[in-house]
Amino acid sequence: MNILKKIFFVLLILNFSSIQAKAVPSSFADLAEKLMPSVVNISTTQTVRTTTNQFPFQFPPGSPFGEMFKDFDRPTERKASSLGSGFIIKEDGIVITNNHVIANAEDILIRVGDKEYSAEVIGADPYMDLAVLKMKTKEKFKPVSFGDSSKARVGDWVVAIGNPFGLGGTVTSGIISARNRQIGLTRYEDFIQTDASINQGNSGGPLFNLKGDVIGVNTAIIAPGQSGSIGIGFAIPANAASNVINQLIEFGETKRGWLGVRIQEVTKEIAEVEKLKKPEGALVASVGQNSPADKAGIKAGDIILEFDGKKIDTMRTLPKVVANTEVGKSVQLKIWRDKKSITKRLVLGRLESSEEFKEKKTKTVKKEKEIESLKITVRDVTKDDITSRRLRKNTSGAVILDISSRSPLVNLLSINDIIIEVQKKPVKNSIDLDKIVESIFKKGEKTLLLTVINSQNQRRYLGVKIN
Repeated sequence: MNILKKIFFVLLILNFSSIQAKAVPSSFADLAEKLMPSVVNISTTQTVRTTTNQFPFQFPPGSPFGEMFKDFDRPTERKASSLGSGFIIKEDGIVITNNHVIANAEDILIRVGDKEYSAEVIGADPYMDLAVLKMKTKEKFKPVSFGDSSKARVGDWVVAIGNPFGLGGTVTSGIISARNRQIGLTRYEDFIQTDASINQGNSGGPLFNLKGDVIGVNTAIIAPGQSGSIGIGFAIPANAASNVINQLIEFGETKRGWLGVRIQEVTKEIAEVEKLKKPEGALVASVGQNSPADKAGIKAGDIILEFDGKKIDTMRTLPKVVANTEVGKSVQLKIWRDKKSITKRLVLGRLESSEEFKEKKTKTVKKEKEIESLKITVRDVTKDDITSRRLRKNTSGAVILDISSRSPLVNLLSINDIIIEVQKKPVKNSIDLDKIVESIFKKGEKTLLLTVINSQNQRRYLGVKIN
């Protein structure tokens, strides 16, 4: 029996060792040797214009001497340079990098091995921070391919190759630390986080899996108070990047889908009022006039749960799904309205027209009152409010004048915010607001859904729990 136990123990150790051997590469040398010829160094130059005064002193604002000597201000020009990385995806010299690496560049040079080539921009997308370059040569190069970034798992080994601090081809390794990161850098964020060492100059370089496929484009790092890596780097997923890159190569620009709504998060409180089982979807805060959403009959207050068959788990999901949907496609939306599910169909527009659209707003009124239950002081919306704030002519509601420190709204609303709806019931004036709130409390409800126009004239929804 003791012999059998020993044999089992030995086998267990051997098996564990084999697992370890598979999980931890003994070397990245073969992989690096294979991929290095496809990774490039990028340098750019641009002219920076400044104004300098040849005198080593300054005069206080308003001084007559300032006017006297301003003619001595001398405009100067200097050449600024930047460094970055990139990788070849086509043998004819098509290179991928970050938009911020080449933005405003007058000259772009790409170094492949010990050779240098001038390059031109085929297309760039600042929203995704991607750019496509073409080397001006007839030589052939060794390209790399995009992999399926959706299959990349937290804990997988990855290799980054780039040009940190201008040192040239540098290989680092690590693991995928996290997926679906948002750091406030670009509009459509869905970053892969890695602890592979990424530094200044690595921007635009590839993040490889162990098969040698590009699963990400290295874009940013977090290094507070330091100039180098602390093991927190971010890469644009290959699946998102390749879609944009294909459009840039074909059209020289991106053609993103446009719905024409402003959205916000569905909070726990909002979900409770709307009788949703859980917080999910994207709450429509406002609808652009003549937008695809407007034409399809989508309204402010609707909650978009599905778009073109794709579930919208959170607010952040919707912009990415819409942007990656073909312009002009007829899509079906599943919407939560009036505590039940409905469907709408629309033809998707193009993003260009979404940048500046006029919002559809709501309703009218006058007077001043203390709302004891909410511990706020409000007044009626006036004609002056409508004119000065450029509100829709028939806007009605209650303008907040004061918020008590004991109010449940104290850290949620601001002075001059306008409450236009409660539980999606239009508020005619300050007296009407008081009546609606009191009637809700009498029913025993403890959560309010307020519709508010903020100081930027944006329509917002706010779920408030009243203790």
